[in-house]
Amino acid sequence: MEKKNRLLGGIKFFALSIFLVLYIFPFFIVLINSFKERKEILENPLKLPSVLNLSNYIDAFTKMNYLHAFLNSLIITAFSVFLITLLSSMTAYIFVRKKWKFNQFMFFFMVASMIIPFQGIMIPLVKIYGSIGMMNSKWALIYMYVGFGASLAVFMYHGFIKSIPLELEEAATIDGCSQLQTFFKIVFPLLKPVTTTIAILDILWIWNDFLLPYLVLMAPEQRTLPLSVFYFYGTYTIEYGPAMAALMLATIPVIIAYLLMQKQIIEGVLKGSIK
Repeated sequence: MEKKNRLLGGIKFFALSIFLVLYIFPFFIVLINSFKERKEILENPLKLPSVLNLSNYIDAFTKMNYLHAFLNSLIITAFSVFLITLLSSMTAYIFVRKKWKFNQFMFFFMVASMIIPFQGIMIPLVKIYGSIGMMNSKWALIYMYVGFGASLAVFMYHGFIKSIPLELEEAATIDGCSQLQTFFKIVFPLLKPVTTTIAILDILWIWNDFLLPYLVLMAPEQRTLPLSVFYFYGTYTIEYGPAMAALMLATIPVIIAYLLMQKQIIEGVLKGSIK
C-alpha cells in the first residue's frame, strides 16, 4: 500500500511539474527575447540571449511613457475595484435583507445580464457615450468598469451575505446602530474573504484589459499599460525586442503585488471557497 501511495505521489508530482513548465513557458519566452536584438529573435526565439542587452527596456520605458501609463492603469484599477466592491456589497445587502419583489426582479436581472457578451454591446456603447461627450476620459472608463463588474460581484456577495446570521445585526440595532452603521461595522468586515476574491478577479481583469480602454481612451496621455504595449505593433512591422520588454514591464507590477500580498490573497480565496 505504501509503495502504491509513493507511486501515485510520484505521478502527481511529475504531472504537476509538466503543467508548471507549460504554464511558465510563454513567460520564459517573453523574458529571454526581451534581451535580444531583432535579428537574434528572428533567427532563434527559443535560444538564450548571447548578452543581456537592456537597450530594449530603455527604449520601451521611454516610448511607452511608462510612468504615466502605469499611473493611469493604477488610478483606473484602484478606483474601479473600490467602487465595485463597495457598491456591490451594499446592493447585495439590500437585496438579501429587504424581501421586496423589486429587489428580487433586479437581482435576477443583474444575474441574467452576465450572459450578454461585451462584444455584442461595444459598438452601441461607444456611439451612445461618444454622443454625450463621455469618451477619452479615465472617469468614464471607471464608470463603465463599475457597470460591467457589478453583476458578478453582487451575485457573489448575495450568496455570502445570506450565510451571515441575522441575530448579529439585530444585536447591533439594539445597541443603537443605524442600518448603515450595522452594515459597515458588522456585515462588511465579515465579507472580507469574498471581497478579497472579487478584488483579485477584478484587478486581473481591469489591469490587463485592452479592448475597453482601446475603445474609450483616444489620447496618448490617457493610455494604460496594455495600450502602451500595443504602440510597438505597427501595421506592417513589429518591434519585437521593445515589444517583449514592454510586456515584461507591464507584467512586473502584478508579479510584485502578488509576491507582497500572496499570504492575504491565498487566505482570502481559500476562505471564500470554503464559505
